[in-house]
Amino acid sequence: MASLVASFAKVGGGTLLSRILGFVRDLTIARVFGADAATDAFFVAFKIPNFARRLFAEGAFSMALVPVLNDYRERQGLPALKSFVDDLTGTLAAALLLITGLGILAAPLLILVFAPGFGADADQLALATMLLRLTLPYLFFITLTALAGALLNTYERFGVPAFTPALLNIVLIGCALWLAPLLETPILALAWGVLVAGLVQLAFQLPFLARLGLLPRPRFKPRDPGVIAVFRRLGPAVLGVSVGQISLLLDTLLASVLVTGSISWLYYSDRLMELPLGLLGVALGTVILPRLSQRQAAQDSERFSDTLDWALRLALLLGLPAAVGLLVLAEPVMATLFLSSEFGADDVTQAAYSLMAYALGIPAFLAIKVLVPGYYARQDVRTPVRLALIALGVGLVLHLLLMVPLGHAGLALATAFTAALNAVLLLRGLRRSGIYRPPPGWTRLLAQTLPASLAMGLVLHWGLGERADWMLADAWTRILELTGWILAGGLVYVTLLLVAGLRPRDLRECR
Repeated sequence: MASLVASFAKVGGGTLLSRILGFVRDLTIARVFGADAATDAFFVAFKIPNFARRLFAEGAFSMALVPVLNDYRERQGLPALKSFVDDLTGTLAAALLLITGLGILAAPLLILVFAPGFGADADQLALATMLLRLTLPYLFFITLTALAGALLNTYERFGVPAFTPALLNIVLIGCALWLAPLLETPILALAWGVLVAGLVQLAFQLPFLARLGLLPRPRFKPRDPGVIAVFRRLGPAVLGVSVGQISLLLDTLLASVLVTGSISWLYYSDRLMELPLGLLGVALGTVILPRLSQRQAAQDSERFSDTLDWALRLALLLGLPAAVGLLVLAEPVMATLFLSSEFGADDVTQAAYSLMAYALGIPAFLAIKVLVPGYYARQDVRTPVRLALIALGVGLVLHLLLMVPLGHAGLALATAFTAALNAVLLLRGLRRSGIYRPPPGWTRLLAQTLPASLAMGLVLHWGLGERADWMLADAWTRILELTGWILAGGLVYVTLLLVAGLRPRDLRECR
């Protein structure tokens, strides 16, 4: 059985590659297409299938599916698992074809729902409708890709699903550079790229399923008990792991009534916060869910608790310095990445405020990614949903209270508080039920990580100098200095941990 540390590194590496390529993709699209009505039409058209991609990338599909797959694997064997996969694939594909077909027919109405302003421009509405009809089938392909990825994750083949999202960015970059110049309407290249990328992502995973003997032969069996169980869990799984996404959506909605620029400031700070969350949170949730499901199927409660404990320790060890680092580096990072004639010094400062507020919630966001699988691995889908609704209810009140004195930064702070409350409720539920029993050593770990993180923050604060200097420096100077200080901060943190007695063997999974 693969080491959880090695699996975490593999998933994190794949996510990092995808995020880097995503940044290159955004730069390429900006350089090739600029910011005009056509690009607006594409971004609106891609919003619907791209939401599904982000949802499945966050693991909701795996949360609903992996425990059921492990149950078949451990208790009924490969033939029963293969039969179930055939039934689920056929039923899911049929449902997706129906949804995709209806979406293509209703494309103009969907565009008006997501971008009502397009109704005033017939040409833009027509272009957006055409783009949506090309991109919407991506929903079909990415959902089946998520199914294939869940199967591979069940067998702890994490590398292939971790790399697969990068293919979307590679294909879009290629289409922007080489296909767009050949088309009369260049923006159509991106829509074709999305469609092709969906097919490529699914096809890429099929040979690896074949090696496991699980290449599906789709059958339409909607009344299969396993299929019904997955569909019943999917909705609650989406809500249970989406507190952060829903809270961020609430930020955007409420920011629309604040001063101009608030939505953009929150958008850019959210993009930066998502980097550590994607690298750490998604990786942790992905690698522990199959292992937890195996422990549950074997009725091994002690090792189940040990796996949760390992992931929570790693979330603290990596999440705390990430939060402190973003808190201190917020303005230099914003200036380095986004300062321009269109995004001025005041925009950098305002976006940095919301990034600092979001950074406070990083440990809680990571904890949620660890704790929710602790429920779903036991096929408990109700408790996380109930706790998520409580957190979101309190969070709504906090949003309304904090947005008045603090503006957009208050919305970001409310999101961080919402995540913290959700994490506390999830942790309390697992401890009260005896599912998670923290072993000794947490006090020592806090005594190691907290001072090391604070010391790292002080070194960065001292070394960065005056914030105004970052606004005046040229782009390459900012890039080199920021890179140097990030490396220096990491070195300080690791050195202090080693001095405090933490060793690599302490990161291994217990037993």
